Amino acid sequence: MTCIKVIIPAFNEEGSIAKVIAEIPTEVDEIIVVNNNSTDTTKEVAQRAGATVIDEDQKGYGYACLKGMEYLALSKIKPDIVVFLDGDYSDYPEELTQIIRPIVDEDIDFVVGARVKKWREDGSMTPQQIFGNWLATSLMRLFFNADFSDLGPFRAIKYDKLLALEMEDKTYGWTVEMQLKVIKRKLTYVEIPVHYKSRIGVSKVSGTIEGSVMAGIKILTWIFKYSFK
Repeated sequence: MTCIKVIIPAFNEEGSIAKVIAEIPTEVDEIIVVNNNSTDTTKEVAQRAGATVIDEDQKGYGYACLKGMEYLALSKIKPDIVVFLDGDYSDYPEELTQIIRPIVDEDIDFVVGARVKKWREDGSMTPQQIFGNWLATSLMRLFFNADFSDLGPFRAIKYDKLLALEMEDKTYGWTVEMQLKVIKRKLTYVEIPVHYKSRIGVSKVSGTIEGSVMAGIKILTWIFKYSFK
């Protein structure tokens, strides 16, 4: 039986986190919400919805993901597959079944949910997100012959492969770091088209000029760092 655990970084997602948890398929063994120093009731709402909630006071997407991995490392039952999913309800949690299928059925190491244009709700991605994804994946294709079209946060990976990546980014570069390391370590990967809708609340990254700029810098830094290794 395949053990599947989900890690959800969450900062001030009290209006959305229960909806995300409720729509995650029942074959998932554990839902771990990492409360990333929220100032609202995200923690309490997630607990009431049935998730395991752990705290990471240092704000940053990567910090939250690493805290979730730390929890898994200390768990008695280790997962076979780890799924990362945002807590803002922009993804469709029920599509987790499609995300993990290539790993379960085809022994693929890593799967990214690609937010394809025809399945994106109008306005669900900002112009800077769309451009940033295009630029990053174009550079990855140019430098590494990679076959990615998106840096989507909805993703699944074999747990042993995740550990082997030795993830380190603490903030905005987490997704691109993972994809670059997958390429460099010659892991098998595919993209699965997923639907995408406007998030509940305001994005902490693409919703601000500072967040967009910092995310762009971090993504490009990782790409150029690996291109000259």
